Amino acid sequence: MARYMEALTVERGGFRIKVPESWWEFDVRPESRDDSIRRMVNERVRQRPELEQYRDTYVDFLKKAAADAWKSGAMYCGCMAESFGGDTPITGSVTVSLVGGRNERGEPLSNDPAAIASQLAVKEAKREGDSWRKVTTVDIPGVGPAARTYGIEDIPVPGDALNRTIRAVLMQTYIPVPGQEGKVALVAGSSQVLDLADSFFDIFDAITSTFRFTG
Repeated sequence: MARYMEALTVERGGFRIKVPESWWEFDVRPESRDDSIRRMVNERVRQRPELEQYRDTYVDFLKKAAADAWKSGAMYCGCMAESFGGDTPITGSVTVSLVGGRNERGEPLSNDPAAIASQLAVKEAKREGDSWRKVTTVDIPGVGPAARTYGIEDIPVPGDALNRTIRAVLMQTYIPVPGQEGKVALVAGSSQVLDLADSFFDIFDAITSTFRFTG
């Protein structure tokens, strides 16, 4: 997976980040996402004509996913799906969201990295194959300290009535937004390819280290 060193700079309102050149964007912006999703599905159906009968299902599902992501604060979502000679493609994604929280008195929660890290729960694996999570702080070059979690986690499937989960490699970095009390830029990297967890941690760390605020 050495190709992640070839970087493409993505710039959005208030930040920029570099992602692997071979990755593609899942557009979540309201003004462009519907057209982008239709083009993406049309291109895939051209490549795989047997998917024609599922065209509308794919479009509706992706539109809902994009709308839900935007509502949750997502500003950018970059994805990879690479084949390195095996039967199963290697997949992963990085999402940048602007989020904030308030306490029971309606006051903004602290976005100090040490304070955030103290509120994030560590999870130890009780036996081999269990999910786990570590909590730390890191220094983003040119930005400063940030709280981070990383591990193998069970992520709830949004809107699933059976409360099912998906196990994934997950790294989340909480970067304080300058001048905005309680606000953080959440850079989240995830992949369901658990056997490559350490490699994905390196990739997600490398991508996150390129994050910069603009303006």
